[in-house]
Amino acid sequence: MPKITVKNQRNIKGLAEIQVSNATMENLICYVAIDGHKILFRLKAIESSKWFTATDIRFNHTNFSVWCDYLKLYPKYQEH
Repeated sequence: MPKITVKNQRNIKGLAEIQVSNATMENLICYVAIDGHKILFRLKAIESSKWFTATDIRFNHTNFSVWCDYLKLYPKYQEH
């Protein structure tokens, strides 16, 4: 699995937020999921994703699920 860093915080409205950073020299395919909602995105080498925000104040960082893998292993998600 690729090396990633996950940051958690609460925004000004008190909602949990999460950001994924890619610590590799490879492009990644990732998802962030919370409460059954999954957001799939590409993450370039040595970059960070946008902040993903929960929709309910009752969620916290433990409610998020994060997965990333090397984009080259998933040709259907590569840009054409």
